Amino acid sequence: MSFSVKPLLTGEKTLLRPFTEADADGMWAIVQDPEVRRFTFEPATELTLERLRSWYGSRAGQSDRLDLAVVDRASGELVGEVVLHEWDPAARSCTFRTLLGPRGRGRGIGTEATRLVVGYGFGQLGLHRVQLAVWGHNRRALRVYEKAGFVVEGVRREVQVRDGAWADEVVMAVLDHEWAAVHDGTGSAAP
Repeated sequence: MSFSVKPLLTGEKTLLRPFTEADADGMWAIVQDPEVRRFTFEPATELTLERLRSWYGSRAGQSDRLDLAVVDRASGELVGEVVLHEWDPAARSCTFRTLLGPRGRGRGIGTEATRLVVGYGFGQLGLHRVQLAVWGHNRRALRVYEKAGFVVEGVRREVQVRDGAWADEVVMAVLDHEWAAVHDGTGSAAP
C-alpha cells in the first residue's frame, strides 16, 4: 500500500481533493481562526504564508501520507483538511486528523469528510485500524468522531496545559470490521 495516489472523494456536501500550492492562501485564513489554533497547534507554533505554500505545494508528492483539501460543494470554498498519516505497514494502521475552519463547521461537512477519507482508507487502502488523538475539551470533534464510528480507547490525563488549564488527550480508533458493520462502501452510514 502507498499513499502516492491522491484520490478525489465526493459526498453530498463535501469534495475531498489533492492540495495544490494555490490552497495556501485559503489555509492561511483558516489557520488564523482561534478555534483551529487552540485545538490543532502547539501554542508556540509559528506559521507563515510562505511556510504554508511550501507545505501544501508538497502534499501531492508525499507517498507516506494522504493530505486532502476539504471543499464545500455548495460554495466551492476550501474549508479545511483531512489527513491520514503515521502509516504502520506491518499493522496496516495509520493516524487520522482533521481541521475545519469556521465556514466548514456546524453543517455536517466534518462528519462527511471524516467518513469519506476513513472509508477510503479501509475500502481502497486495506487499512485494518485508524486511530486519532483529540483534546478532551474539543467536544465538537469528539461528536464527529463518535458519529463516524471511532471508539474511545483511553484517556491520557492532563498531558498538557491548554487554554490555561490541564487538558486530557482522548485516544480513539476504529477497526476495519467495525467500520464494515456500520457503513456501506461509500463511507455513509448503512440504512
